[in-house]
Amino acid sequence: MTKAIPQIQKYMTTQPHSIGSDQKIVQAEKMMREHSFRHLPVLDGSKVVGLLSDRDIKLVEILKDADPNKLCVSDVMREDVFSVSPNALLNDVCLEMAEKKYGSAVVVDNQKLVGIFTEVDAMRALSELLTGRLG
Repeated sequence: MTKAIPQIQKYMTTQPHSIGSDQKIVQAEKMMREHSFRHLPVLDGSKVVGLLSDRDIKLVEILKDADPNKLCVSDVMREDVFSVSPNALLNDVCLEMAEKKYGSAVVVDNQKLVGIFTEVDAMRALSELLTGRLG
């Protein structure tokens, strides 16, 4: 008897931090450093409009004419966000992340941010699933 494949909502980080698209890069960098995460969903009101990663911020920091105190998150964020439903199957999300080399999936329900699933969450899921299967 095989077990059902779990939904992403079982392993996602709920209530993720987010930032407004009009906020400054310096604010995003401070938030990410304080909370030790690498992916930050970007909102316009309550709608997800982008994703900011630590790589995006590092790129701003190395560009000599870019000022993180003046640049807005919307100037740097990626708009092509990989988003999934909380009911998406874990294997489908992980496969897409692996094939496209995504570091995270933004979890959206009724156009509202409800979670984020990162590489760290995937490792936690893998560990739990292997322990259950091998234990």
